[in-house]
Amino acid sequence: MRTPLVAGNWKMNLDRQAAVALAQAVCARADATQGVDVALYPSFVYLEEVARTAAGSRVAVGGQDVCDQEAGAFTGEVSSAMLRDVGAVTVLVGHSERRHVYGETDALCSAKVRQALAAGLQVCLCIGETLEEREAGRTEEVCRTQLLAGLEGLSAEQMRSVVLAYEPVWAIGTGKTASPEQAGEVHAYLRGLLSAPFGQAVADATRILYGGSVKPANAADLMAVPDIDGALVGGAALTAEQFLPIIDAAASTDR
Repeated sequence: MRTPLVAGNWKMNLDRQAAVALAQAVCARADATQGVDVALYPSFVYLEEVARTAAGSRVAVGGQDVCDQEAGAFTGEVSSAMLRDVGAVTVLVGHSERRHVYGETDALCSAKVRQALAAGLQVCLCIGETLEEREAGRTEEVCRTQLLAGLEGLSAEQMRSVVLAYEPVWAIGTGKTASPEQAGEVHAYLRGLLSAPFGQAVADATRILYGGSVKPANAADLMAVPDIDGALVGGAALTAEQFLPIIDAAASTDR
């Protein structure tokens, strides 16, 4: 049985005071709620303080990105070791904004996945198609390419530390959301892809989150779909009023 995971990606939002206050509220709810895991991905500059706030709670804290290199002359980058040093236990790789705004390739995402896992971090690998790709009937092709490239060379054992997030680019920050049926079809397809390289047991155990304008009004319907194992939440993760009900919805989902 896969435990649902609700993760909040704060992106480049919130100031120090708001970040700590929100983390406190999320930790309080997570500690009082059974049947759901919770993670927060704050800005790098507040990561250590948020991790300190969450210490001893059931909330995992992670980085929004990571360098593909271990150390060296890479101005502006943050290494896996640095993330761990300030309290991170997980990291996002391949978010659509990294891919489509900053031009990150599948090869770069793959290198980041391997680097993070080697350093002992858990990884949430994000994949998803654009509106143009969906309308061209290329959803499965695009997701397959991103998934298999991102996980290339990993062992079944390493997959125990990997979560996937399907985020259709056309639904991120637009207010549009894939219907539960649309999302479920892609999630089932992705799970099927995992069985060949990693075995059925890994495919069955891997959590696949949905991301893309998740909010309290649609969270329960999305997470009721058998292959949707939680949510990677953007805008609705920025306030306790929006994020806590999503945690509640995941905890109350009949799986």
